[in-house]
Amino acid sequence: MTRKQRDALRPSRAVCALLRTEAAAARASPKQARGAPEIIFINIIIFTIIIISVILSAAIQPASAHPQCLDFEPPFKPQWHLEFCSQYEQFGCCDQRTDNVIAERYWDVIEQLETAGYDLCEDMLKEIMCQECSPYAAHLYDAEDPYTPVRDLPGLCFGYCSEFHSKCRHVLRYLTDNQLLLDTSGRDMATFCSLVDLSDQDYCYPRVLKSTDLNSNLGQVVEDPKGCLQVCLTEVANSLRNPVLMLHSGDDTHRMFIAEQLGFVWVYLRDGSRLERPFLDMSGEVLTTPWLGDERGFLGMAFHPKYRRNGRFFIYYSIQFYGKVDKIRISEMKVSAGDMNVADPYSERVILEIEEPAANHNGGQLLFGQDGYLYIFTGDGGKAGDPFGKYGNAQNRSALLGKVLRIDVDGSDPVGKPYRIPPDNPFSRDPDARPEVFAYGVRNMWRCSVDRGDPVSGYGRGRIFCGDVGQNRYEEVDIIVKGGNYGWRAKEGFECYDIKLCQNASLNDILPIFAYSHHVGKSVTGGYVYRGCESPNLNGLYIFGDFMTGRLMALEENKAAGTWKEKSICMGSTTTCSFPGLINHHHKFIISFAEDEAGELYFLATSYPSAMSPTGTVFKFMDPSRRAPPGKCKEKPLPVKVKGKKFPFVPSEQTVLKTNKKPTRPPLRKYKPATKPPAMSGRHGSTTTAASTTTKAAAAKPDRKTPTKPVSKNKNKSWQKEKKLKEKEINKNRKTKPPTKKTAAKPKATQTATDGLNGKKLSENLRENKITSKRSNPRMTTGPNLKASNRERLVFSNATKTNVKSKVQKKLSWVRSKHTKNAGTL
Repeated sequence: MTRKQRDALRPSRAVCALLRTEAAAARASPKQARGAPEIIFINIIIFTIIIISVILSAAIQPASAHPQCLDFEPPFKPQWHLEFCSQYEQFGCCDQRTDNVIAERYWDVIEQLETAGYDLCEDMLKEIMCQECSPYAAHLYDAEDPYTPVRDLPGLCFGYCSEFHSKCRHVLRYLTDNQLLLDTSGRDMATFCSLVDLSDQDYCYPRVLKSTDLNSNLGQVVEDPKGCLQVCLTEVANSLRNPVLMLHSGDDTHRMFIAEQLGFVWVYLRDGSRLERPFLDMSGEVLTTPWLGDERGFLGMAFHPKYRRNGRFFIYYSIQFYGKVDKIRISEMKVSAGDMNVADPYSERVILEIEEPAANHNGGQLLFGQDGYLYIFTGDGGKAGDPFGKYGNAQNRSALLGKVLRIDVDGSDPVGKPYRIPPDNPFSRDPDARPEVFAYGVRNMWRCSVDRGDPVSGYGRGRIFCGDVGQNRYEEVDIIVKGGNYGWRAKEGFECYDIKLCQNASLNDILPIFAYSHHVGKSVTGGYVYRGCESPNLNGLYIFGDFMTGRLMALEENKAAGTWKEKSICMGSTTTCSFPGLINHHHKFIISFAEDEAGELYFLATSYPSAMSPTGTVFKFMDPSRRAPPGKCKEKPLPVKVKGKKFPFVPSEQTVLKTNKKPTRPPLRKYKPATKPPAMSGRHGSTTTAASTTTKAAAAKPDRKTPTKPVSKNKNKSWQKEKKLKEKEINKNRKTKPPTKKTAAKPKATQTATDGLNGKKLSENLRENKITSKRSNPRMTTGPNLKASNRERLVFSNATKTNVKSKVQKKLSWVRSKHTKNAGTL
């Protein structure tokens, strides 16, 4: 019974007060008490109905789905087929390697059961062991956070547990060394099943498989009751002064460059540390103020597609002449020849300057398209309603403001410009237009991005998405196309702003893919289409936000209809984001979005939007419902030569799971396959350890331990060193007691190492040809539970008489027997 159901069984205070009032009234007025029994009886009926309804409502309350693995991460779809726990190959917590480890342990137990003469109980044993692969493994083992001790057995529903107890309780000694579980299993079924039960009955096995609420949307992005997609965040960087952009250099180093509005650009390494010296310091040239919401400053930056080879990058910032005239400047710079993490301050070459008639609407985006050309996004010049000229700057194709410009920076123009005009620019031959114009009719596009395309099909590759800040009523998101007119100032979003201009038949404007009113937000911040690896569910979603309200949003494309549907994004609940290192809150003012070299998505926000306020933080998106399979998203960055100091990253945001607590259990051990078998016998024809009696396949298993080996303090000694030590011991014994003909024919180990399982000496084990094994996994250890009768020990008789089967032969025979059994039932 869940806590909610237990609480529901308690009568409410209001009902109890009603009954107490009626009883008190009956006692106070004996004359009126004649009808009191009837009244009390009616109230009791009402009370009973209320209690039953509350119980039923609690019983049908949907379970809160929170898939989680034992490594405290979301589950995944394995990259390859699972041979053993195949029921979880579509979605679960095991990759092929983990599946193989569980299979090896399973066959170890089957071997021991066969040798001991027990019933195999193979089906139930396999089901229980495979629960480590369940997408709800953390719930089954009652280990939803790293501060809770993990259970030895998964939570079993009472009916299944009673069946397991009656048929297979002898298997327990091979699954756990918990003495309480072992003792109660031998005495009382009810007590044992209460110990392996779960407080939340929705997650016990096998009921967890049948719950519609838990399995209907398994693996999809979690939605709250209002349909809002729940995501979690990771803090990446902090203490930044209005971070306006973050980008990578595309040179396979996986460094991130974060620019502050003041004009500083900082280098962040893959481990999260920041270099002491800035990559670029333009604070002496950049025009900015501490005024709240000042739009001027260092606004844009883009690395050349061949930056790794030529070291070129481009910047976009505000400047002022003589304290009066504001301009935006686009310049080219180069990295320093002596330090890959510092720009050459004397390499600036001005590409373009545009005068700004007002202090706002400065644009600021620079990016390289898939065509290799540089795209420049300018604002309309400022003020309200684009009042410049007859139709405004945005509709005037002879002006560079309110435009998307495209230039070729890999050459110079014959007339002296430091760039060329791409030959396919839409207005390159129009005498009434500037040849740099690629698209027009934009108000103040703030943050644009290039879609890198679906990682499999490549769909969407090269599309340019922009958020265009609105005037009084609407914010919009556009996809930029060559020669497109995006309507401003004639239109704002889908609606007319300038009615006369809006009714002009020659407008032929391109509508946004999405627009929202100022009831939702007041300043759009353009984002990215997610194409990363770590969160497969987010693939194809265009994720963006609103600067003023701090709202995160997403657009999902309907490819057939060519439309986009809004999906709200909200922070996951405490339960949803209950993973180590995750947070479920962020600062209000969303300044920019970013994408790293692997395609993972970030956003930059601050709690106080001033260029001098050091409250800027970078957050990374994380889907708590699903992750990529382990190993799929590994990157091999090129080394970064660091010449100065590094400042390690120190998180400041409060995580959902408290970081000051220490886990009460160690992380799961990693499976490391053995490269060579243990040392075998020497020239005398006998082994020095009990492991020599195993087959070659069994000896190569990494998670098996031969308890008859001498215990070594150094666990990392190689098998060669162990072999030499054993040979020295044998030689020493030879010198002290030369073997006779009898002993030479039948050598006898003289070591006195104690068997950790049954307390016998090594020589006795060799004499009796016994082998025991112990798993390294805490949930699969055999431990002292193999202290049993001779019937339970692993006894191998003379090989010439019994000819012990190999593991592979046993597996084949087991499969054949299962096949025959199934055929007989059919």
